[in-house]
Amino acid sequence: MDSHTITAVILGIVEGLTEFLPVSSTGHLILATELLGFNAKEWEVFNVVIQLPAILAVVVLYWRTFVDVAKGALRADPDSLHFVRNVLVAFIPSAILGVLLKKKIDVLMETPAVVAAALVVGGVLILLIERLARQGEYQPVSKLPLPKALAVGVMQCLAMIPGMSRSASTIMGALSMGINRKTAAEFSFFLAVPTMFGATAKQLWDNRHELTSGAASVGWGDIAVGGVVSFLVSLVVIKFFVSYIGRHGFAPFAWYRIVIGAGALVWLLGV
Repeated sequence: MDSHTITAVILGIVEGLTEFLPVSSTGHLILATELLGFNAKEWEVFNVVIQLPAILAVVVLYWRTFVDVAKGALRADPDSLHFVRNVLVAFIPSAILGVLLKKKIDVLMETPAVVAAALVVGGVLILLIERLARQGEYQPVSKLPLPKALAVGVMQCLAMIPGMSRSASTIMGALSMGINRKTAAEFSFFLAVPTMFGATAKQLWDNRHELTSGAASVGWGDIAVGGVVSFLVSLVVIKFFVSYIGRHGFAPFAWYRIVIGAGALVWLLGV
């Protein structure tokens, strides 16, 4: 394998391992790129696009839910319509802010120290919410009240700060409102589908000329390799995550964030 293929595999593994854990996949990709000496600008499109295959792992694992919702929506079934409503309403805040703040977000994406600091701050917040939040009973996503679904969507906007983590922002936001851990994790998974489809589509559109002309140094072949790896690893991680948090909660991920973030800050700042 050439160096580009090896890099694609490494970043695909990083993406698959971290997309659904509350540790920030984008933050890990940025730090991995910096740590291993890859050209960050060169791999920028790749790092966004390989999130889509990871999201497809959710569709594969929860295919029955998606099929049932689609069938129910066609029949105007209330539960199915409420499921669609909750996911779309939660998606809207980040869709709007993502367009309005794209240039500012791009600047933050190029600042590894921001990622490291966000990992630490997010880890501390997870520990506080785990300690203070009261967990409710499990309920399907379709049963969540509309105001809570919207509030989770607003919390997702925190993930525009690289290193904060989309899954951490949504899950911790849900927990702070008394939503059950499993419900919070599943809602975060389902919300990832339109969110990451939208982010990937925009990135591909913005870079369409470079990709279609073959001028990009990281092309479709590298994206395909990274995407397959990301998808396969994500399948394993999602199954592990739902089972794990039911027994152990989120504190181990919080301490991991704090240690990795603090270590990265020391390394980046040369302390």
